[in-house]
Amino acid sequence: MISVIILGAGNVATHLFNAFDTAEQVTVKQWFNRTIKSIQPYKNRVDITDDLSQLKEADVYIIAVSDDAVAKLSTKLPFENRLVVHTSGSVNVHDLDKKNRRGVFYPLQTFSKAANLNFSHVPICLEVLDKADLKTLKTLAKVVGCDTHKVNTDQRKALHLAAVFVNNFTNQLYRVAHEITEAEGVEFDILKPLLLETAKKVQDISPYMAQTGPAKRNDKKTITNHLQLLKSEQHKAIYELLTASIQKTHGRKKL
Repeated sequence: MISVIILGAGNVATHLFNAFDTAEQVTVKQWFNRTIKSIQPYKNRVDITDDLSQLKEADVYIIAVSDDAVAKLSTKLPFENRLVVHTSGSVNVHDLDKKNRRGVFYPLQTFSKAANLNFSHVPICLEVLDKADLKTLKTLAKVVGCDTHKVNTDQRKALHLAAVFVNNFTNQLYRVAHEITEAEGVEFDILKPLLLETAKKVQDISPYMAQTGPAKRNDKKTITNHLQLLKSEQHKAIYELLTASIQKTHGRKKL
């Protein structure tokens, strides 16, 4: 049985709690957040606190807060030589206060409190400074059904950067598409089978091989028509930038 304490109450922290709370081999001994109101709804399921001095002893302390707050929170922890990990894709493991054993437990996935998530589909990227702690983190991930990947800081930062492209930037493109369809009174839902097929396709072939569309084909008339249809200058700039990127990748001449 592994005991954990979660520090933070954002999207990642909430999904971690739900995953650990239903796992037979994990005990969430405590949940800390500086604003107790955020975790008040869970008071009947776990001991909650907004006082760091009242933290209990546990096998792993998981800091799941915003990137900018990780280092500062780690310095405030009132104990030494315990395993403290953060869940960030971009924060250096050395940013954690060295008074404790340090590591990273980075779930590479998009998290929203309102969206259900099967945690067993989430890859966990692990990094430790003490090799003995790797076994503990691997076990913690395994008991909630996750695959683990041992990565160093540079590899994790690269993964996080790539994740921003495939998730955050892609989601913004969905938003642009929603604005375009909404402006003409067309249902965005009509595009959803295409969204699913696009994601499905790269499970089997490379993104390079999966690319289609007017930019790859260098359909100049279509590209020009699209640019004329776009009313937002920002949308035009995005379209031109991505078109140029695709053309460069696939050896097509620019307009």
